[in-house]
This record gives sequence, structure tokens and C-alpha cells, in this order.
Amino acid sequence: MWRRSFSSSSSAILKSKKWDALIIGGGHNGLTAAAYLARGGLSVAVLERRHVIGGAAVTEELIPGFKFSRCSYLQSLLRPSVITELELGKHGLQLLKRNPSSFTPLLDGRYLLLGPGNNSNHSEISKFSLSDAEAFPRYERQLENFCKFMDLVLDSPPPESLQHKASINEKLKNKLQNSVFWASCLRKVSSLGQKDMVDFMDLLLSPASKVLNNWFETDVLKATLATDAVIGSTASVHTPGSGYVLLHHVMGESDGERGIWSYVEGGMGSISKAIGNAAIEAGANIVTNAEVSQLLIENSSTVCGVILADGTEVHSSIVLSNATPYKTFMELVPNNVLPDDFVRAIKHSDYSSATTKINVAVDKLPQFRCCKSNHPNAGPQHVGTIHIGSESMEEIHSAYQDAAQGVPSRRPVIEMTIPSVLDKTISPPGSHVINLFVQYTPYKLLGGDWQDHGYRESFAQKCFTLIDEYAPGFSTSILGYDMLTPPDLEREIGLTGGNIFHGAMGLDSLFLMRPVKGWSNYKTPLQGLYLCGSGAHPGGGVMGAPGRNAARLVLQDIREGT
Repeated sequence: MWRRSFSSSSSAILKSKKWDALIIGGGHNGLTAAAYLARGGLSVAVLERRHVIGGAAVTEELIPGFKFSRCSYLQSLLRPSVITELELGKHGLQLLKRNPSSFTPLLDGRYLLLGPGNNSNHSEISKFSLSDAEAFPRYERQLENFCKFMDLVLDSPPPESLQHKASINEKLKNKLQNSVFWASCLRKVSSLGQKDMVDFMDLLLSPASKVLNNWFETDVLKATLATDAVIGSTASVHTPGSGYVLLHHVMGESDGERGIWSYVEGGMGSISKAIGNAAIEAGANIVTNAEVSQLLIENSSTVCGVILADGTEVHSSIVLSNATPYKTFMELVPNNVLPDDFVRAIKHSDYSSATTKINVAVDKLPQFRCCKSNHPNAGPQHVGTIHIGSESMEEIHSAYQDAAQGVPSRRPVIEMTIPSVLDKTISPPGSHVINLFVQYTPYKLLGGDWQDHGYRESFAQKCFTLIDEYAPGFSTSILGYDMLTPPDLEREIGLTGGNIFHGAMGLDSLFLMRPVKGWSNYKTPLQGLYLCGSGAHPGGGVMGAPGRNAARLVLQDIREGT
């Protein structure tokens, strides 16, 4: 079975030998690393703290009959190489493509419906602006062009400098490998051309609001696109550098179609289950209820295993951590082992979050006032991401300003998805599962406490009441709900600060600066310890890239004896 409980027999198995590699955390990246390492011939054990694998890509039946994608809720960023190489389709991964992809209702009775079809998009956008309808395909083509450049970066380890004393041959090899990477980048840049390269730099450095204002005039179109730039962050649409996150609009793909976001049959946990099955088929061992409390270090510089919360010692000369950088280095590594400058950089990295996830069970679909239909069956408006409270970029910025003052947004920005419209396996007939991804909710509150039941209930009702403005009667359809605020995400899922990306995704925290400058290639100051989670390059989202890249580096290091 892919899921095991941690028991005395599991403890005996873990202690029975020295493993080639241990992986801390059974999130999707940890499982991905396990699959590649096991396929490379290593004996591998995955140690998962919770009773279920998946980390933030998990499906849980929190209300009888209703299976929720408890944290992450959409698939698009999972790297095609991971899907193909691990044969995830064979292991049960089934993607359910969404068309239309987004629906933004307005209180004045209008709405905007967008999808992959150019003709339908032109028709929808031209209801607001003909010039915007003409510009939108050019906008998407430019982003897609930029994404071709990003593919190289996502699937490769950063060209990091050597971090240890090296021989002349090692130095030459490192310089050659880095030169090959930069030469590939230069070829990509040359293919873009001068104008596109300047536009690309503008996108990377500018606020999302500036980028979108330069393209469009329609408030609702700009707001719909701007949500991509602030999703999961504490940034405003006016924050410099937020523009590059607009690439997420087209960065991912489903079955080879760029920019298509999908539901996953059975919920997001099905991704983790498929990767876990691939790992087990390759010979990996996955153990749940196996919390790691500390890394074992010898000679103050070399990892030699881990200690579990029950005191069990598990030995290996290679450990990959799928935990956040803060959890790994500030809580699992013993004191006074890491260099002071490295510790300071990890400690002062940005782990802030303003994200809350509410999982709702309802007995009927929401009926949106602007659609003027009371038909009980699903319509196009129910299929994609439904943007609530995002009628203009200034509305999003206002929500951000509330959180900057230490209070939850008075009118939260809500992304609603209803996966049960396409996935009939996750809810009883006639009922539905609804995901609400809510911003902005500060980790630390001014004059409130997320542990206060009344405070939590008040905020949840605020979200439901806002949805009622667009879909009257929504609140009365609720059968039950589960809410994860930033402190809940930290406690339940292990996300430091509640940050869904294992750390901020600003330009100062990406590529050669992720997790910190000088340590971007999955290696750490401790010999044998690697990072394989979203806190490493290329960052957050259900990508699998950090796990794949880290595992490939480990196998390379073993072959070369480094």
C-alpha cells in the first residue's frame, strides 16, 4: 500500500539498516525526489509527519461524503517531465480540464467569462472594450513567448558557484556547466529580440498594475488577471516585481496545452498518490506518522541520519528535506552547527502569509445574480475560477491595505472553485465541494486571535456574506466548512508563517537567491543534506521541479563521489 501507519514494525524496518537516502516530508516534492532516487537504484525511506501523504497537495474527507483538496486546489504547474518520466497516468493521475477557466461576476449585473477560446474571449471582453478584446490575444502570446524562456530555468538547477574547496578539475567542470547554462539562456534571449527582452524585463520588475494598465482599460479584465499576480502572497497589485507572477496565467499546462488549469480527479491528493505509487513501484518506502525531530550530525559538518519524535534513530549519509528552509535549518539542525551568516539569512527570509483556505460543503450550486438563471445544474459560470470581490485592481489593493494594518480584509479577495462540477468522485450526488482561497488575512492580528472561535467564525461569515452579494442564498446552502488560516497552515501542514510557497516568491527570493544567496543548488552547508521542497529553486506551486532537480543532483554527486 502507498499509505502506511508508523508502528513498531515500521520502526523496526527503519532501524534495520543504513538507508542510501532519507526524505523528510511526504509532500509532492519529497515523493518526487523519492521516486527519482529509487529509480536510480538507491534505498529510500520517506518520513511523513502526518497520517496522510501529500503535504499541501492532499485530499481529506473532512465532512462525511465530501473530499476536499484541503490546501492546493488546481493543477497546471506540475512539470511535464515529471508526469512523463514517472508515468503518472499509469499510476492513476487523471486531469479534468476546465473550460471556461474563469468567471468574474459584477454587482451591476454584468460578468466576464474567459477561457482558452480566442473567439469566445473576444466576444466576452468586447462587452466592455473592443480595444481590450483586440489586445488580449497579443497579451497572452507575449506571456507564452516569455514562458518558453522560463522552461529552461524551471527544469535546471541554478548555475551555482562551488561551495567547498575544490580541485582544479572540479572548478573547471563547474565553470563549464555554468557556461553551458548561461549560453543556453543567451540563445533564448537572442531569440526573443531586443524589444521583447525589454518587455520581459519590464514584466519582471514592474508592479502588476503598471503592466496591466499598459495593456488594458477595462477594470474587471485587469482585476481578473491581477489576482494571478498576488495569489498566495502579501503583495499588492502595486508592489514592484509583482508583474512577473502574471506569467503563472500561462506558465503551466495540462496535457500539452499551455495555460490550461485543471482539476484532478479525486482531488489534489491524487497527484501525491500517483507520485507515491511511482516511488513505491521503484522500491521506495513511505512511512506516515513518522515525525522527524532532529537531524543527526557527525563531526559538526556531515549529516548521518535523523531522530524521530519517538526517539527512533534512522541512519543515512544522505538526507533530503522537503520541509521549509526555516523548519529545516532553524528547528531540525542542532544549534551551533551552521555558519552564522547562513543562519541569519534563513532566519530573516520572508515567510509571511496573508492566505486563508476555506473548504465548504454545500447542498446546491451557487446561483449568481448576474446570470439570471435558477437552473440547478452546472453552467459555464461554475466550471472555472470564480473571482469574488475583484471588480477592480483598486478593490484588491484596498483589501491588501487592510491586512497591512493588521486586520483581515473588510472585503476579502476570494477565488472560488467548484471541482465537483467536473469531478463526480468527491461529493454526494446533488451536493458540491467548494474551495475558497481567501486574501488578505495576516498571520499576526492587531486586536484579534485566530485561535478565538468567535473571531474565526466572524471572518468566515464575512466571506460567506460577500459571496451572498453575488450569489444570494449561498450562506443557507452551507452544510459545513473547514478553515485554515496562516497559523493553521503552519501547524497542520508545516508551512512556516502559513506561506504556501515555503517562503516569499519575490525577485529577491528566486533563482540564485532561493533559499538564500550562495546556496541555490539544493545543497546546504552540511555535507549530505539537501533541500528538495518549494523553499528551493524554482519555488512554490505543485511543480515537482524542486524534487526532481534535487534528486538528479544527488544521483550526480553519488556518481562523482562528491
